[in-house]
Amino acid sequence: MPISRYTYYDYTISLCPECLRRIDAKIVFEDGQVIMRKTCPEHGFFKVKIADDIEYYKNIRNYNKASEYPRRFNTPVEHGCPFDCGLCTDHEQHSCLTIVEVTDRCNLSCPTCYAESGPQQGRHRSLAEIEAMLDLIVANEGEPDVVQISGGEPTLHPDFFAILDLAKARPIRHVMVNTNGIRIARDREFAQRLASYQPDFEIYLQFDSLEAAPLVHLRGLDLREVRENALKHLNEFNLSTTLVVTLQKNINDQEIGPIIEYALKQPCVRGVTFQPTQIAGRVEQFDPAKDRMTMTEVRRAIVEQTELFTPADLIPVPCNPDALIMGYALKLNGEVFPLTRLIDPSYLLDNSRNTIVYEQDSGLHEQVIQLFSTGNNVDVAEEKLQSIMCCLPDIYAPGLSYGNLFRIIVMRFIDAWDFDVRAIKKSCVHIVHPDLQRIIPFETMNLFYRGKERLEQLDTLIELPMYKG
Repeated sequence: MPISRYTYYDYTISLCPECLRRIDAKIVFEDGQVIMRKTCPEHGFFKVKIADDIEYYKNIRNYNKASEYPRRFNTPVEHGCPFDCGLCTDHEQHSCLTIVEVTDRCNLSCPTCYAESGPQQGRHRSLAEIEAMLDLIVANEGEPDVVQISGGEPTLHPDFFAILDLAKARPIRHVMVNTNGIRIARDREFAQRLASYQPDFEIYLQFDSLEAAPLVHLRGLDLREVRENALKHLNEFNLSTTLVVTLQKNINDQEIGPIIEYALKQPCVRGVTFQPTQIAGRVEQFDPAKDRMTMTEVRRAIVEQTELFTPADLIPVPCNPDALIMGYALKLNGEVFPLTRLIDPSYLLDNSRNTIVYEQDSGLHEQVIQLFSTGNNVDVAEEKLQSIMCCLPDIYAPGLSYGNLFRIIVMRFIDAWDFDVRAIKKSCVHIVHPDLQRIIPFETMNLFYRGKERLEQLDTLIELPMYKG
């Protein structure tokens, strides 16, 4: 009998990259890669690489944990995922991180921008609108884990500090500001005032490259001096910072290791987040077949370009293992110790097992799970680190604090090319919808809800006979 050139592994529901129609998809193993194969009745066949490490992809399922729901859902199921965003009652994860876009305006017009922001784009949200957004998040979550103030460029908002006051007045465990760093770089007093919002406050700093050419490609300008001056001020006030790297193959992927090494030298930096480019919004000079990076490619590059992490140190995040990889380390006396060398990663898999490498202690299990949560606040992180370290006799770490923690996150934002309904149902990075009535996955916001044309396309899709009734 004829033999297939690939091995069939699984089935899911995806989207047509052209028309966004929901279509069936196969997950197969072919030539050592994980491939999604799908056919749109109108636009034909698509073949998309979603991973280049079959064993890691298969192992993802072992990290899946029981869903944690929000306190309330916002929309019923009517048309089927992903056309009922709200969060709908069929969604399988609460908001680990919720984004509040306070403005459409930006002082850059980046060639790569999911929001298509720019100096003349859109408007600033009113304080009343922003307050309604924050109240919606609190109503859904009770005590939200992380709320990220974003844009556009949020520091351009004329009421920026009033917005931070609104956020800090609510029971939000950790507030982040997503910024390109231009205002922080130019205004030391601005950075000093930002630092006054600590603890439980962090800067999410755009940091795509240490070189000029990739920055021009991704951001339209050589921003090296801006990044250097921003970090100078952030270091001066020890303001907790995460460097955020938008990745494109053959543009800045060779800098993954150097950026990690650079980050480790910055006292204020608590980690680096790598985000492969999502094909949404404004993405210029990008070929989906050649330029996109999978999570496993990023994971392999981290291992190959640094001496810090091994493959066993970079593991799926249990709340959404299809979209998040984590690696945690401790910075102690000028040295860096990956936590997964101290704690057996298999410990995260089975609630009935206690397999701490150095000591058998059932009380550590919950501490480890909470420590590895991406929604941790500073106090929880410090408490868990202290508890864990006192049980690991090979390390003496008095005065351990949040400043000793260094995390690597690989964050995949699914787009129409690699859309997998199983993963989108577990999405835990959400955003407040412009109607101020619902919170939706960040990925579907960028696919369906930005701009009149996309909204009209969504309306057309849900009117198709297959989605009605």
